[in-house]
Amino acid sequence: MDKKSRAYLLGGGIGSLAAAAFMIRDAGISGENIFILEVKSLLGGSMDGAGNSIDGYSLRGGRMLTTDNYECTWDLFKSIPSLHTPDKSVYEETMEFNELHKSNSMARLVDRRRAKVPVSSMGFSMQNRQELLKLTQATEAELAASCITDWLSPEFFETEFWFMWVTTFAFQPWHSAVEFKRYLHRFMLEFTRIETLAGVKRTIYNQYDSLILPLQSWLAAQKVHFQLDCKVTDLVSTNAEGKVIVTGIHYQQRGESKAIAVESGDLVFLQNGSMTDASSLGSMAIAPKKLTKEDCTSWSLWEKLAAENLDFGNPAAFNSCVAESVWESFTVTLKNSKFFDLVANFSGNQAGTGGLITFKDSNWLMSIVLAYQPHFIDQPKDVQVFWGYGLLPDRVGNFVPKPMDECNGEEILRELCGHLRFDLDSLGTANCIPCRMPYITSMFMPRLPTDRPLPIPRSSKNLALISQFVEIPDDVVFTVEYSIRAAQMAVYEFLDIDRKIPPVTPHDKSLLVQFEALVKAFK
Repeated sequence: MDKKSRAYLLGGGIGSLAAAAFMIRDAGISGENIFILEVKSLLGGSMDGAGNSIDGYSLRGGRMLTTDNYECTWDLFKSIPSLHTPDKSVYEETMEFNELHKSNSMARLVDRRRAKVPVSSMGFSMQNRQELLKLTQATEAELAASCITDWLSPEFFETEFWFMWVTTFAFQPWHSAVEFKRYLHRFMLEFTRIETLAGVKRTIYNQYDSLILPLQSWLAAQKVHFQLDCKVTDLVSTNAEGKVIVTGIHYQQRGESKAIAVESGDLVFLQNGSMTDASSLGSMAIAPKKLTKEDCTSWSLWEKLAAENLDFGNPAAFNSCVAESVWESFTVTLKNSKFFDLVANFSGNQAGTGGLITFKDSNWLMSIVLAYQPHFIDQPKDVQVFWGYGLLPDRVGNFVPKPMDECNGEEILRELCGHLRFDLDSLGTANCIPCRMPYITSMFMPRLPTDRPLPIPRSSKNLALISQFVEIPDDVVFTVEYSIRAAQMAVYEFLDIDRKIPPVTPHDKSLLVQFEALVKAFK
Protein backbone atom coordinates (compact mmCIF):
# COMPACT_ATOMS: atom_id res chain seq x y z
CA MET A 1 0.00 0.00 0.00
CA ASP A 2 1.70 3.18 -1.17
CA LYS A 3 1.01 6.79 -0.21
CA LYS A 4 -1.75 7.19 -2.80
CA SER A 5 -3.50 3.90 -2.04
CA ARG A 6 -6.67 3.80 0.00
CA ALA A 7 -8.17 1.58 2.67
CA TYR A 8 -11.90 0.94 2.86
CA LEU A 9 -13.29 -0.36 6.14
CA LEU A 10 -16.79 -1.79 5.83
CA GLY A 11 -18.50 -1.51 9.19
CA GLY A 12 -17.89 1.06 11.91
CA GLY A 13 -17.33 -1.21 14.91
CA ILE A 14 -14.27 -1.40 17.15
CA GLY A 15 -12.47 -3.68 14.67
CA SER A 16 -12.59 -1.10 11.87
CA LEU A 17 -11.75 1.79 14.17
CA ALA A 18 -8.77 -0.14 15.54
CA ALA A 19 -7.58 -1.10 12.06
CA ALA A 20 -7.63 2.55 11.01
CA ALA A 21 -5.64 3.54 14.10
CA PHE A 22 -3.01 0.84 13.52
CA MET A 23 -2.60 1.90 9.89
CA ILE A 24 -2.00 5.51 10.96
CA ARG A 25 0.11 4.84 14.06
CA ASP A 26 2.23 1.92 12.89
CA ALA A 27 2.35 2.23 9.08
CA GLY A 28 2.27 5.97 8.65
CA ILE A 29 -0.79 5.84 6.40
CA SER A 30 -2.52 9.20 6.05
CA GLY A 31 -5.95 9.33 7.62
CA GLU A 32 -7.16 11.05 4.48
CA ASN A 33 -6.68 7.74 2.65
CA ILE A 34 -8.88 5.77 5.06
CA PHE A 35 -12.64 5.47 4.59
CA ILE A 36 -15.01 3.87 7.12
CA LEU A 37 -18.49 2.98 5.83
CA GLU A 38 -21.14 2.32 8.50
CA VAL A 39 -24.77 1.33 7.98
CA LYS A 40 -25.95 3.17 11.09
CA SER A 41 -25.86 6.88 11.84
CA LEU A 42 -23.10 6.51 14.46
CA LEU A 43 -19.93 4.50 14.92
CA GLY A 44 -19.14 1.89 17.56
CA GLY A 45 -20.98 -1.19 16.34
CA SER A 46 -21.88 -3.44 19.26
CA MET A 47 -20.11 -1.15 21.73
CA ASP A 48 -22.96 1.31 21.92
CA GLY A 49 -24.43 3.64 24.50
CA ALA A 50 -27.33 5.97 23.77
CA GLY A 51 -30.29 7.86 25.19
CA ASN A 52 -30.81 10.56 27.77
CA SER A 53 -32.26 11.05 31.22
CA ILE A 54 -35.72 11.97 29.86
CA ASP A 55 -36.27 9.14 27.36
CA GLY A 56 -34.06 6.64 29.16
CA TYR A 57 -30.54 5.40 28.51
CA SER A 58 -29.83 2.18 26.64
CA LEU A 59 -26.89 -0.22 26.44
CA ARG A 60 -27.09 -3.45 24.50
CA GLY A 61 -24.18 -4.84 26.48
CA GLY A 62 -20.97 -4.23 28.36
CA ARG A 63 -17.81 -6.14 27.54
CA MET A 64 -15.62 -7.45 30.35
CA LEU A 65 -12.12 -5.95 30.44
CA THR A 66 -9.01 -7.10 32.30
CA THR A 67 -5.46 -5.75 32.42
CA ASP A 68 -4.05 -9.28 32.52
CA ASN A 69 -5.46 -10.46 29.20
CA TYR A 70 -6.31 -7.59 26.86
CA GLU A 71 -2.87 -7.13 25.35
CA CYS A 72 -3.80 -5.64 21.95
CA THR A 73 -6.59 -3.51 23.42
CA TRP A 74 -4.30 -1.71 25.84
CA ASP A 75 -1.53 -1.51 23.23
CA LEU A 76 -4.00 0.54 21.17
CA PHE A 77 -5.48 2.66 23.94
CA LYS A 78 -2.07 3.63 25.33
CA SER A 79 -1.88 5.72 22.13
CA ILE A 80 -5.35 7.29 22.27
CA PRO A 81 -5.75 10.52 24.29
CA SER A 82 -8.50 10.62 26.89
CA LEU A 83 -11.41 12.94 26.29
CA HIS A 84 -12.03 13.23 30.03
CA THR A 85 -8.60 13.44 31.68
CA PRO A 86 -6.16 16.03 30.23
CA ASP A 87 -2.70 14.82 29.20
CA LYS A 88 -3.51 11.15 29.81
CA SER A 89 -4.18 8.25 27.50
CA VAL A 90 -7.37 6.22 27.68
CA TYR A 91 -5.28 3.41 29.19
CA GLU A 92 -3.82 5.62 31.92
CA GLU A 93 -7.21 7.11 32.70
CA THR A 94 -8.78 3.65 32.97
CA MET A 95 -6.06 2.22 35.20
CA GLU A 96 -6.23 5.19 37.57
CA PHE A 97 -10.00 4.85 37.80
CA ASN A 98 -9.69 1.16 38.69
CA GLU A 99 -7.13 1.91 41.40
CA LEU A 100 -9.81 4.04 43.05
CA HIS A 101 -12.70 1.62 42.43
CA LYS A 102 -11.59 -1.98 42.90
CA SER A 103 -13.86 -4.96 42.19
CA ASN A 104 -14.69 -7.17 45.15
CA SER A 105 -18.11 -8.74 44.70
CA MET A 106 -19.80 -9.75 47.95
CA ALA A 107 -23.07 -10.95 46.40
CA ARG A 108 -22.06 -12.79 43.25
CA LEU A 109 -24.85 -15.37 43.50
CA VAL A 110 -28.28 -14.97 45.10
CA ASP A 111 -30.76 -17.83 45.61
CA ARG A 112 -34.56 -17.97 45.61
CA ARG A 113 -34.72 -16.87 49.25
CA ARG A 114 -32.71 -13.72 48.39
CA ALA A 115 -29.83 -15.21 50.36
CA LYS A 116 -26.25 -14.71 49.23
CA VAL A 117 -24.90 -18.09 48.07
CA PRO A 118 -21.52 -19.04 49.62
CA VAL A 119 -18.98 -19.09 46.79
CA SER A 120 -15.77 -20.02 48.58
CA SER A 121 -16.28 -23.47 47.05
CA MET A 122 -16.87 -24.07 43.34
CA GLY A 123 -19.25 -26.90 44.25
CA PHE A 124 -17.40 -29.57 42.24
CA SER A 125 -17.72 -33.28 42.86
CA MET A 126 -14.75 -35.49 42.02
CA GLN A 127 -16.53 -36.50 38.81
CA ASN A 128 -16.95 -32.82 37.89
CA ARG A 129 -13.21 -32.23 38.39
CA GLN A 130 -12.27 -35.26 36.30
CA GLU A 131 -14.57 -34.25 33.45
CA LEU A 132 -13.38 -30.64 33.49
CA LEU A 133 -9.76 -31.75 33.45
CA LYS A 134 -10.44 -34.09 30.52
CA LEU A 135 -12.10 -31.26 28.57
CA THR A 136 -9.28 -28.78 29.24
CA GLN A 137 -6.66 -31.30 28.12
CA ALA A 138 -8.47 -32.41 24.94
CA THR A 139 -7.15 -31.09 21.65
CA GLU A 140 -9.34 -28.92 19.48
CA ALA A 141 -9.30 -31.71 16.89
CA GLU A 142 -10.75 -34.07 19.51
CA LEU A 143 -13.36 -31.49 20.59
CA ALA A 144 -14.29 -30.70 16.97
CA ALA A 145 -17.89 -29.44 16.73
CA SER A 146 -18.98 -30.97 20.05
CA CYS A 147 -21.04 -29.15 22.68
CA ILE A 148 -20.13 -28.52 26.31
CA THR A 149 -22.82 -31.03 27.30
CA ASP A 150 -20.93 -33.74 25.38
CA TRP A 151 -18.12 -33.50 27.93
CA LEU A 152 -19.77 -32.58 31.23
CA SER A 153 -22.48 -34.38 33.23
CA PRO A 154 -25.83 -32.71 34.04
CA GLU A 155 -24.86 -32.11 37.67
CA PHE A 156 -21.95 -29.91 36.53
CA PHE A 157 -24.46 -27.33 35.34
CA GLU A 158 -25.76 -26.91 38.90
CA THR A 159 -22.40 -26.03 40.45
CA GLU A 160 -21.60 -22.60 41.80
CA PHE A 161 -18.75 -22.42 39.31
CA TRP A 162 -21.07 -22.89 36.35
CA PHE A 163 -23.44 -20.11 37.43
CA MET A 164 -20.57 -17.69 37.97
CA TRP A 165 -18.57 -18.60 34.86
CA VAL A 166 -21.44 -18.62 32.37
CA THR A 167 -23.01 -15.39 33.56
CA THR A 168 -19.62 -13.68 33.44
CA PHE A 169 -18.93 -14.91 29.90
CA ALA A 170 -22.49 -15.78 28.61
CA PHE A 171 -22.01 -19.44 27.72
CA GLN A 172 -24.86 -21.94 27.39
CA PRO A 173 -24.56 -25.74 27.85
CA TRP A 174 -25.20 -26.29 24.13
CA HIS A 175 -22.38 -23.99 23.03
CA SER A 176 -19.01 -25.00 21.60
CA ALA A 177 -16.73 -27.15 23.74
CA VAL A 178 -13.76 -25.65 21.87
CA GLU A 179 -14.72 -22.11 22.89
CA PHE A 180 -15.38 -23.20 26.48
CA LYS A 181 -11.94 -24.82 26.65
CA ARG A 182 -10.30 -21.70 25.20
CA TYR A 183 -11.92 -19.56 27.88
CA LEU A 184 -10.78 -21.91 30.64
CA HIS A 185 -7.20 -21.55 29.42
CA ARG A 186 -7.24 -17.85 28.46
CA PHE A 187 -8.92 -16.82 31.72
CA MET A 188 -7.36 -19.36 34.08
CA LEU A 189 -6.18 -16.45 36.20
CA GLU A 190 -9.79 -15.27 36.47
CA PHE A 191 -10.87 -18.76 37.53
CA THR A 192 -8.90 -18.23 40.73
CA ARG A 193 -10.94 -15.11 41.58
CA ILE A 194 -14.21 -15.67 39.73
CA GLU A 195 -16.29 -15.28 42.91
CA THR A 196 -15.07 -11.71 43.54
CA LEU A 197 -14.46 -10.60 39.92
CA ALA A 198 -11.30 -8.96 41.24
CA GLY A 199 -9.66 -9.15 37.83
CA VAL A 200 -12.39 -7.20 36.04
CA LYS A 201 -11.51 -3.66 35.01
CA ARG A 202 -14.07 -0.96 34.25
CA THR A 203 -14.01 2.20 32.19
CA ILE A 204 -14.98 5.53 33.77
CA TYR A 205 -18.22 5.68 31.78
CA ASN A 206 -19.89 3.11 29.57
CA GLN A 207 -17.60 1.72 26.88
CA TYR A 208 -19.04 3.83 24.08
CA ASP A 209 -18.29 7.06 25.93
CA SER A 210 -14.96 5.84 27.34
CA LEU A 211 -13.47 3.89 24.41
CA ILE A 212 -15.33 4.54 21.16
CA LEU A 213 -15.67 8.33 21.43
CA PRO A 214 -11.97 9.00 22.23
CA LEU A 215 -10.87 6.67 19.43
CA GLN A 216 -13.32 8.24 16.98
CA SER A 217 -12.16 11.72 18.01
CA TRP A 218 -8.51 10.80 17.46
CA LEU A 219 -9.27 9.30 14.03
CA ALA A 220 -11.26 12.40 13.08
CA ALA A 221 -8.26 14.54 14.01
CA GLN A 222 -6.23 12.39 11.60
CA LYS A 223 -8.81 13.24 8.89
CA VAL A 224 -10.21 9.73 8.52
CA HIS A 225 -13.41 9.77 6.44
CA PHE A 226 -16.57 8.55 8.19
CA GLN A 227 -19.38 7.74 5.76
CA LEU A 228 -22.47 7.00 7.84
CA ASP A 229 -25.87 5.60 6.81
CA CYS A 230 -24.03 3.53 4.18
CA LYS A 231 -25.29 0.02 3.55
CA VAL A 232 -22.75 -1.98 1.54
CA THR A 233 -24.75 -4.20 -0.80
CA ASP A 234 -22.08 -5.95 -2.86
CA LEU A 235 -18.39 -6.49 -3.40
CA VAL A 236 -17.23 -6.81 -6.99
CA SER A 237 -14.25 -9.12 -7.31
CA THR A 238 -12.07 -10.92 -9.79
CA ASN A 239 -9.61 -13.80 -9.57
CA ALA A 240 -5.99 -13.69 -10.62
CA GLU A 241 -3.38 -16.34 -9.91
CA GLY A 242 -5.75 -18.05 -7.47
CA LYS A 243 -6.34 -14.88 -5.44
CA VAL A 244 -9.61 -13.04 -4.85
CA ILE A 245 -9.19 -9.35 -5.65
CA VAL A 246 -11.91 -6.87 -4.70
CA THR A 247 -12.30 -4.31 -7.50
CA GLY A 248 -15.45 -2.49 -6.43
CA ILE A 249 -17.78 -1.68 -3.53
CA HIS A 250 -21.48 -1.04 -4.08
CA TYR A 251 -23.47 0.71 -1.38
CA GLN A 252 -26.61 2.69 -0.70
CA GLN A 253 -26.58 5.96 1.18
CA ARG A 254 -29.84 7.67 2.09
CA GLY A 255 -31.65 5.95 -0.76
CA GLU A 256 -29.02 6.66 -3.38
CA SER A 257 -27.01 3.85 -5.02
CA LYS A 258 -23.27 4.52 -5.15
CA ALA A 259 -20.08 2.68 -6.08
CA ILE A 260 -16.39 2.84 -5.24
CA ALA A 261 -13.72 1.63 -7.61
CA VAL A 262 -11.06 -0.27 -5.67
CA GLU A 263 -7.75 0.38 -7.39
CA SER A 264 -4.56 -1.67 -7.42
CA GLY A 265 -2.85 -1.30 -4.05
CA ASP A 266 -6.08 -0.43 -2.20
CA LEU A 267 -7.16 -2.57 0.74
CA VAL A 268 -10.62 -3.59 1.91
CA PHE A 269 -11.50 -4.66 5.48
CA LEU A 270 -14.91 -6.28 6.05
CA GLN A 271 -16.57 -6.80 9.42
CA ASN A 272 -18.15 -10.14 8.54
CA GLY A 273 -21.23 -10.88 10.65
CA SER A 274 -22.40 -9.11 13.79
CA MET A 275 -23.48 -10.39 17.18
CA THR A 276 -25.91 -7.48 17.58
CA ASP A 277 -27.46 -7.70 14.12
CA ALA A 278 -31.28 -7.57 14.12
CA SER A 279 -31.36 -6.41 17.73
CA SER A 280 -34.49 -4.54 18.77
CA LEU A 281 -35.49 -2.25 21.63
CA GLY A 282 -38.70 -2.25 23.63
CA SER A 283 -40.05 0.19 26.19
CA MET A 284 -41.85 0.23 29.52
CA ALA A 285 -45.06 -0.64 27.67
CA ILE A 286 -43.87 -2.67 24.67
CA ALA A 287 -41.71 -5.78 24.37
CA PRO A 288 -38.92 -5.75 21.75
CA LYS A 289 -39.90 -6.99 18.30
CA LYS A 290 -38.68 -10.48 17.40
CA LEU A 291 -36.61 -9.60 14.36
CA THR A 292 -35.31 -12.34 12.07
CA LYS A 293 -32.61 -13.04 9.50
CA GLU A 294 -34.56 -10.93 7.02
CA ASP A 295 -33.85 -7.88 9.18
CA CYS A 296 -30.07 -8.43 9.19
CA THR A 297 -27.56 -6.20 7.43
CA SER A 298 -24.20 -7.84 8.19
CA TRP A 299 -24.30 -11.47 7.06
CA SER A 300 -25.09 -11.34 3.33
CA LEU A 301 -21.68 -10.20 2.06
CA TRP A 302 -19.92 -12.90 4.07
CA GLU A 303 -22.40 -15.51 2.86
CA LYS A 304 -21.70 -14.55 -0.76
CA LEU A 305 -17.94 -14.74 -0.27
CA ALA A 306 -18.20 -18.10 1.51
CA ALA A 307 -20.45 -19.54 -1.21
CA GLU A 308 -17.81 -18.74 -3.82
CA ASN A 309 -14.68 -19.72 -1.88
CA LEU A 310 -14.21 -22.19 0.99
CA ASP A 311 -11.36 -20.09 2.42
CA PHE A 312 -13.96 -17.58 3.59
CA GLY A 313 -15.54 -19.95 6.10
CA ASN A 314 -19.10 -21.00 6.78
CA PRO A 315 -21.42 -18.34 8.25
CA ALA A 316 -24.28 -20.86 8.47
CA ALA A 317 -22.50 -22.49 11.41
CA PHE A 318 -23.18 -19.33 13.40
CA ASN A 319 -26.42 -17.74 12.16
CA SER A 320 -28.71 -20.72 11.58
CA CYS A 321 -30.27 -21.17 15.03
CA VAL A 322 -31.48 -18.04 16.79
CA ALA A 323 -32.98 -20.11 19.63
CA GLU A 324 -29.44 -21.10 20.66
CA SER A 325 -27.80 -17.69 20.34
CA VAL A 326 -30.44 -15.24 21.61
CA TRP A 327 -30.64 -13.45 24.92
CA GLU A 328 -32.08 -10.22 26.19
CA SER A 329 -30.60 -7.28 28.09
CA PHE A 330 -32.24 -4.29 29.75
CA THR A 331 -31.11 -0.83 30.84
CA VAL A 332 -32.87 0.97 33.69
CA THR A 333 -32.86 4.73 34.24
CA LEU A 334 -33.82 5.90 37.73
CA LYS A 335 -34.66 9.35 39.07
CA ASN A 336 -33.89 8.66 42.73
CA SER A 337 -31.30 6.67 44.68
CA LYS A 338 -33.63 4.38 46.65
CA PHE A 339 -33.04 1.25 44.53
CA PHE A 340 -29.24 1.75 44.52
CA ASP A 341 -29.30 2.24 48.29
CA LEU A 342 -31.31 -0.95 48.83
CA VAL A 343 -29.00 -3.01 46.60
CA ALA A 344 -25.91 -1.60 48.35
CA ASN A 345 -27.38 -2.43 51.74
CA PHE A 346 -28.26 -5.96 50.64
CA SER A 347 -25.11 -6.78 48.68
CA GLY A 348 -22.50 -4.99 50.75
CA ASN A 349 -21.15 -3.32 47.61
CA GLN A 350 -21.42 0.30 46.59
CA ALA A 351 -22.19 0.78 42.90
CA GLY A 352 -19.09 0.17 40.81
CA THR A 353 -17.41 -2.28 43.17
CA GLY A 354 -19.52 -5.41 42.98
CA GLY A 355 -19.92 -6.60 39.40
CA LEU A 356 -22.65 -9.00 38.38
CA ILE A 357 -25.32 -10.14 40.82
CA THR A 358 -26.79 -13.37 39.44
CA PHE A 359 -30.09 -14.82 40.59
CA LYS A 360 -29.16 -18.47 40.22
CA ASP A 361 -32.72 -19.79 40.59
CA SER A 362 -34.13 -17.32 38.07
CA ASN A 363 -35.93 -19.06 35.22
CA TRP A 364 -34.48 -16.37 32.95
CA LEU A 365 -31.02 -16.73 34.60
CA MET A 366 -31.13 -13.00 35.27
CA SER A 367 -28.15 -10.90 36.36
CA ILE A 368 -27.77 -7.20 37.08
CA VAL A 369 -24.78 -4.89 37.55
CA LEU A 370 -24.71 -1.43 39.13
CA ALA A 371 -21.84 0.55 37.64
CA TYR A 372 -20.14 3.55 39.20
CA GLN A 373 -22.24 6.65 38.57
CA PRO A 374 -22.54 8.59 36.35
CA HIS A 375 -22.42 5.88 33.67
CA PHE A 376 -22.99 8.31 30.77
CA ILE A 377 -21.10 11.54 30.14
CA ASP A 378 -24.26 13.67 30.10
CA GLN A 379 -26.01 11.87 32.97
CA PRO A 380 -27.42 14.30 35.59
CA LYS A 381 -26.28 13.87 39.19
CA ASP A 382 -29.76 12.91 40.40
CA VAL A 383 -30.10 10.07 37.83
CA GLN A 384 -28.82 6.49 38.18
CA VAL A 385 -28.45 3.86 35.44
CA PHE A 386 -28.00 0.10 35.77
CA TRP A 387 -27.90 -2.80 33.34
CA GLY A 388 -28.98 -6.42 33.41
CA TYR A 389 -29.64 -9.41 31.21
CA GLY A 390 -31.29 -12.80 31.02
CA LEU A 391 -29.61 -15.78 29.35
CA LEU A 392 -32.84 -17.74 28.98
CA PRO A 393 -35.38 -15.29 27.52
CA ASP A 394 -37.67 -17.98 26.09
CA ARG A 395 -38.64 -19.29 29.56
CA VAL A 396 -41.55 -18.19 31.73
CA GLY A 397 -40.53 -15.99 34.66
CA ASN A 398 -40.70 -16.87 38.33
CA PHE A 399 -42.90 -13.88 39.17
CA VAL A 400 -44.22 -12.80 35.75
CA PRO A 401 -46.06 -15.64 33.98
CA LYS A 402 -44.58 -15.11 30.51
CA PRO A 403 -41.25 -15.48 28.70
CA MET A 404 -38.78 -12.64 29.08
CA ASP A 405 -38.77 -11.90 25.35
CA GLU A 406 -42.50 -11.22 25.50
CA CYS A 407 -42.17 -8.83 28.44
CA ASN A 408 -42.11 -5.07 28.39
CA GLY A 409 -39.87 -3.02 30.67
CA GLU A 410 -42.42 -2.79 33.48
CA GLU A 411 -42.79 -6.59 33.60
CA ILE A 412 -39.03 -7.11 33.64
CA LEU A 413 -38.78 -4.76 36.63
CA ARG A 414 -41.53 -6.71 38.41
CA GLU A 415 -39.58 -9.92 37.87
CA LEU A 416 -36.39 -8.31 39.15
CA CYS A 417 -38.07 -6.93 42.28
CA GLY A 418 -39.52 -10.37 42.92
CA HIS A 419 -36.03 -11.88 43.09
CA LEU A 420 -34.75 -9.06 45.28
CA ARG A 421 -37.87 -9.02 47.48
CA PHE A 422 -38.14 -5.28 46.88
CA ASP A 423 -41.39 -3.37 46.53
CA LEU A 424 -41.89 -2.19 42.98
CA ASP A 425 -42.16 1.38 44.21
CA SER A 426 -38.49 1.20 45.27
CA LEU A 427 -37.76 1.89 41.60
CA GLY A 428 -39.79 5.09 41.59
CA THR A 429 -40.48 6.38 38.08
CA ALA A 430 -38.07 3.93 36.51
CA ASN A 431 -37.65 3.60 32.77
CA CYS A 432 -36.59 0.10 31.69
CA ILE A 433 -35.62 -0.38 28.04
CA PRO A 434 -35.32 -4.07 27.08
CA CYS A 435 -33.23 -5.20 24.13
CA ARG A 436 -33.55 -8.53 22.30
CA MET A 437 -30.41 -9.74 20.48
CA PRO A 438 -30.97 -12.85 18.36
CA TYR A 439 -27.31 -13.42 17.46
CA ILE A 440 -25.58 -12.20 20.60
CA THR A 441 -23.79 -15.51 21.32
CA SER A 442 -23.70 -16.78 17.75
CA MET A 443 -19.89 -16.84 17.86
CA PHE A 444 -20.13 -19.54 20.56
CA MET A 445 -22.04 -21.98 18.34
CA PRO A 446 -20.41 -25.40 17.81
CA ARG A 447 -18.16 -25.22 14.77
CA LEU A 448 -15.52 -26.97 12.72
CA PRO A 449 -12.04 -25.45 12.29
CA THR A 450 -12.87 -24.45 8.71
CA ASP A 451 -16.03 -22.54 9.67
CA ARG A 452 -14.06 -19.45 10.69
CA PRO A 453 -11.84 -17.81 8.04
CA LEU A 454 -8.43 -16.35 8.80
CA PRO A 455 -8.29 -12.55 9.14
CA ILE A 456 -6.69 -12.61 5.69
CA PRO A 457 -7.98 -15.74 3.95
CA ARG A 458 -5.26 -17.65 2.07
CA SER A 459 -6.85 -16.93 -1.30
CA SER A 460 -7.40 -13.22 -0.67
CA LYS A 461 -5.22 -10.55 -2.29
CA ASN A 462 -6.64 -7.32 -0.85
CA LEU A 463 -9.61 -8.29 1.39
CA ALA A 464 -9.34 -8.86 5.15
CA LEU A 465 -12.05 -9.96 7.58
CA ILE A 466 -12.07 -8.41 11.05
CA SER A 467 -14.78 -9.57 13.43
CA GLN A 468 -15.74 -12.08 16.10
CA PHE A 469 -16.07 -14.68 13.34
CA VAL A 470 -12.45 -15.07 12.22
CA GLU A 471 -9.94 -17.58 13.50
CA ILE A 472 -7.24 -16.47 15.95
CA PRO A 473 -5.51 -19.43 17.62
CA ASP A 474 -5.60 -19.43 21.44
CA ASP A 475 -7.71 -16.26 21.78
CA VAL A 476 -11.36 -16.04 22.78
CA VAL A 477 -14.35 -14.52 21.01
CA PHE A 478 -17.02 -12.26 22.57
CA THR A 479 -14.32 -9.86 23.73
CA VAL A 480 -13.17 -6.40 22.63
CA GLU A 481 -9.69 -7.92 22.51
CA TYR A 482 -10.64 -10.39 19.77
CA SER A 483 -11.83 -7.71 17.36
CA ILE A 484 -8.81 -5.50 18.02
CA ARG A 485 -6.35 -8.39 17.71
CA ALA A 486 -7.93 -9.44 14.39
CA ALA A 487 -7.61 -5.87 13.12
CA GLN A 488 -3.98 -5.63 14.21
CA MET A 489 -3.12 -8.98 12.62
CA ALA A 490 -4.71 -8.02 9.30
CA VAL A 491 -3.13 -4.56 9.15
CA TYR A 492 0.34 -5.80 10.09
CA GLU A 493 0.24 -8.63 7.54
CA PHE A 494 -1.07 -6.50 4.68
CA LEU A 495 1.37 -3.65 5.31
CA ASP A 496 4.32 -5.80 6.40
CA ILE A 497 4.74 -3.82 9.62
CA ASP A 498 7.96 -4.63 11.47
CA ARG A 499 6.49 -4.40 14.95
CA LYS A 500 5.56 -7.34 17.15
CA ILE A 501 1.88 -7.86 17.90
CA PRO A 502 1.46 -8.32 21.67
CA PRO A 503 1.21 -12.09 22.20
CA VAL A 504 -1.55 -13.83 24.12
CA THR A 505 -0.33 -13.98 27.72
CA PRO A 506 0.02 -17.67 28.65
CA HIS A 507 -1.37 -17.50 32.19
CA ASP A 508 -2.34 -21.16 31.86
CA LYS A 509 1.38 -22.03 31.59
CA SER A 510 2.24 -20.29 34.87
CA LEU A 511 2.92 -22.83 37.63
CA LEU A 512 1.58 -20.40 40.23
CA VAL A 513 -1.68 -19.87 38.35
CA GLN A 514 -2.01 -23.61 37.75
CA PHE A 515 -1.49 -24.28 41.45
CA GLU A 516 -4.00 -21.62 42.53
CA ALA A 517 -6.56 -22.97 40.02
CA LEU A 518 -6.05 -26.48 41.37
CA VAL A 519 -6.55 -25.28 44.94
CA LYS A 520 -9.71 -23.43 43.88
CA ALA A 521 -11.09 -26.52 42.11
CA PHE A 522 -10.67 -28.65 45.25
CA LYS A 523 -12.31 -26.23 47.67
